[in-house]
Amino acid sequence: MQAKAVTKYVRISPQKVRPVMDVVRGLPVRRALATLQYMPHKAAREVALTIKSAAANAENNFDMEPDNLVVKTIFADEGPALKRFMPRARGSMNRIRKRTTHITVIVDDGEEY
Repeated sequence: MQAKAVTKYVRISPQKVRPVMDVVRGLPVRRALATLQYMPHKAAREVALTIKSAAANAENNFDMEPDNLVVKTIFADEGPALKRFMPRARGSMNRIRKRTTHITVIVDDGEEY
């Protein structure tokens, strides 16, 4: 069985989130959360919250055992970018794109239905 959790519109660039995800992909949920707890990245907190949500979905919605859960799939898609402008010389402007991320986590207990 699999359980899924999605966190949308996280105000971090997907480029900064993906290296954090690569560390925990394929790990048991408890070990992944322990690893993320000591990572110095802002993205580590958001990824940890999404993994906790997926584990809670598995336990409450599908009656899975939380000790057996493994982070099977985890990925970050690009969300909409907030467009802002910065004044430059001679009255011109440059566009600043504040990027957002959609984080998706699928946990699995290794059993078939």
